[in-house]
Amino acid sequence: MPKKKISFQCSACGYETPRWMGKCPSCGAWNTLEETLPPPEEAAGKNYKQRGGQGAEETRMRDIESGSQSYVSSGISELDRVLGGGIVEGALILVGGDPGIGKSTLLLQVCNHLCREGRRVLYVSGEESARQLKLRARRLGAADSDLMVLTENAMDQVEEKLNRVQPEFCVIDSIQTMYRPEMGSAPGSVSQVRESAAILMRYAKTTGCAVFLVGHVTKEGALAGPRVLEHMVDVVLYFEGDHQHEYRLLRAVKNRFGSVNELGIFEMTGEGMMPVQGASETLLSQRAKGASGSCVFCGMEGSRPVLVDIQALVTQSFLQVPRRTADGMDTSRVMLLLAVMEKRAKLKMYCRDAYINVAGGLSLNEPAADLAFCMAVASSYVDRPVPAEWAVMGEVGLAGEVRAISHLERRAAECRRLGFTHILCPRDSARHVKPIEGVSLHGVDTVAQAMAVLDLMPSS
Repeated sequence: MPKKKISFQCSACGYETPRWMGKCPSCGAWNTLEETLPPPEEAAGKNYKQRGGQGAEETRMRDIESGSQSYVSSGISELDRVLGGGIVEGALILVGGDPGIGKSTLLLQVCNHLCREGRRVLYVSGEESARQLKLRARRLGAADSDLMVLTENAMDQVEEKLNRVQPEFCVIDSIQTMYRPEMGSAPGSVSQVRESAAILMRYAKTTGCAVFLVGHVTKEGALAGPRVLEHMVDVVLYFEGDHQHEYRLLRAVKNRFGSVNELGIFEMTGEGMMPVQGASETLLSQRAKGASGSCVFCGMEGSRPVLVDIQALVTQSFLQVPRRTADGMDTSRVMLLLAVMEKRAKLKMYCRDAYINVAGGLSLNEPAADLAFCMAVASSYVDRPVPAEWAVMGEVGLAGEVRAISHLERRAAECRRLGFTHILCPRDSARHVKPIEGVSLHGVDTVAQAMAVLDLMPSS
């Protein structure tokens, strides 16, 4: 009996090789080559072939009818914001996140709303039974809806039901559980996920049915399966958040119908995922006033200004190498700014531990948060609080200079709405902003000037 040949397949791009390698030669990813067995003889004997094309003819660009893009509301304002206005006809949307973060709960709420609007919706579950879905629907108040439920993970059967039911909206929970019986690989493998997604993409584009795909994530936080999956879909949404906190953040990593910078904030309750309307008020509601090491920053999440509390704790270090811990900010950026504070602001950080936290679970990536971070560190260092009515924003360079930022007028309007009357910002940005009633803009050129304005200079 001949010995079966074992091959290795990259879980990121699908590259196959007869021997294991640490780095994939095709996509360059490390430790992604997984051992795979050849398909069984009965499956290989069927001579599985890909489907033929649609036989479409070429068309000149000027002859294509553009039409107007129509959006259907999901019934959840925060989800509509992230999607760019609503659900687009024929869109293929991938929703990823950690287990238990709320993906299935949110989509079941969307299905319930669409059914109440008279839409035909099919929920395909490859992980849960119909009884389990009924229990969740009862908790969400959707037990009496007209939602059609199909518990199946064989892709041929799912495609047959889709052609028979002809739904307007469809949810596949999850894409990693779907498989084609003709293919010898196991469900969740690169070939199975890629082929299943291709079938659903073809169905969505030819019928106009909007399809939601629930995707698993790896321990590194990336979507499981081949990377080509994210290229095939129209929208990629990521759920973020800590299971110990009630707030969940929904970000668009890719969106062919809108901006990728929008952020949706949800609160996990017993009745499901509830949108949080006043994001700034929620994130600042438990701020410790009068405490050192706290500074308010107004960031831009897409078109929405959001106020967050940046916290810093600087303490005497008894270690040979001081500890640096950052939650919500890039660690390398934190190390860079701490070096700037030591060189340009004369703070002796070489013998002090620094702990950084962005309250509320947000992740700040924009450089405009640099100055607020530096002021929080200086406040904790001298043990004097930043005045409660001040908000701080600005980018900091290696020379200690404060660089201009965008959307200062919109940030200032949000600060005024929440009662902040003074804003510390780059001088160059303050020059190009019209006077705002009730708000005083204080422009600075360097970090040392900002510390002097807030009375955070260390005593010599």
